[in-house]
Amino acid sequence: MSKKCDGKVRNEQSEVTGARGEFCEIPISRRSLLQSGLGAATGFWLAGQPGREAVASTTPAKAKAVIQIWMWGGPPHNDTFDPKPKAGNDYCGPLTKTTGTNVTGVEIGELLPLMAKQADKYSIIRSMTHGNNGHETASYMVQTGHRPGGKLVYPSVGAVVAKLKAIDAGYKGLLPPYIVLTRPQGRFSESGFLGSRYKPFATGGDPRRPRFAVEGVVAEGISDKRQQNRRDLLSSLNTLAHNLEGNPQAEAFKKCEAQAYELILGDAGKVFDLSQEKDELRDRYGRTTFGQSCLVARRLVERGVRYITINYGGWDTHKKHFQAMRRKLPEMDKGMATLIEDLSDRGMLDSTIVWWGGEFGRTPKVLWEAPWNGGRSHFGRAFSSVVAGGGFKGGEVVGATNATATEVAERPVYPWDLLGTVYQLLGIDPDGTIRHPQGMDVPLLPTKDDGIDVGGRLKELV
Repeated sequence: MSKKCDGKVRNEQSEVTGARGEFCEIPISRRSLLQSGLGAATGFWLAGQPGREAVASTTPAKAKAVIQIWMWGGPPHNDTFDPKPKAGNDYCGPLTKTTGTNVTGVEIGELLPLMAKQADKYSIIRSMTHGNNGHETASYMVQTGHRPGGKLVYPSVGAVVAKLKAIDAGYKGLLPPYIVLTRPQGRFSESGFLGSRYKPFATGGDPRRPRFAVEGVVAEGISDKRQQNRRDLLSSLNTLAHNLEGNPQAEAFKKCEAQAYELILGDAGKVFDLSQEKDELRDRYGRTTFGQSCLVARRLVERGVRYITINYGGWDTHKKHFQAMRRKLPEMDKGMATLIEDLSDRGMLDSTIVWWGGEFGRTPKVLWEAPWNGGRSHFGRAFSSVVAGGGFKGGEVVGATNATATEVAERPVYPWDLLGTVYQLLGIDPDGTIRHPQGMDVPLLPTKDDGIDVGGRLKELV
């Protein structure tokens, strides 16, 4: 049953918004639309009219987009960006060397030689801390800037950016403004109290394959010609639509369908077609899922997507840690270094934040005993993050840990300090509020008055 509201036909069961922000209200359920494959391809990320937001920018935005390299599981800080070669075998294991960078006095892990050549373009925060060793709770803290356990489930920074800098700001793209490559993060609810409208679109698929099978956009094994033939056949058989010319509901559905097929068969969906890139560049990124995800992320930023998370798994190395690092760190080095260099070469780094990090670090002291056999466990007391672009300075190091990387020795930085700085560079007031669906204005980030430790925003990097 439908009713009239503000000049729009609105269905009691479903309100599906078109990819350009207009209502596409049709007398079918959301599930039916998604099962058709069209809802998944377009329009699913908007479900209502934007409201007036309480957050206001205090300074002009320097960044337009964020690429977050989420090190799912927690990367080891002393094997990456905070090496301690003098700490001994119980802390370094076989990784006893460092790599000098193109910034005097800054050294990083020996398995990151390509990142060493780009050090002037990024800065390292060596004093991240929150003290939480649980995957879910630590992920929530790092991604939302709030401690777990309160009455509200806060949205992640990606959902906040999608809301304030895209959906509520008149975003016109066919592509969702918040995209995860390639699988959902799974540790927490990314959209929090904002609801499913602000969840990221997880692409699925694998960009290193000959055809990147993006969920709802690219069907593996089905050519564009076959997709077009299917559309033509569907149109010829859909006599009901022809008999409903001029009907508002039918016209709204046709508009959604046209936008969906534009994403599947038009220029927008071609952002996922990496065959358009030169083989030489693809090789530089690395023909791995991570490397090609970095390349897709750059292409998505070029198309106006506001927030991209590369969900990069394999870092929960409780066992045989160093064997895993011999495989994973060169892969990371290649993809991340090329991403930063490529963004810089294209003049995009100044307006794109690249943020590397995970929910915590790994225990600096190696667990040699069985069953770990040289593993590192969860460690939230001290860990590292890396930031580049979008107004962040390059070539700097903030904070320090002690000689064994077990304690923050200088300038503690908490997740809310980092996220507040990211918001500031995006033109979002970190001291402002965000509207809860029930009508209340909720502080975007906690303050010292909330009983938390605060290190202060990263003024030294902006």
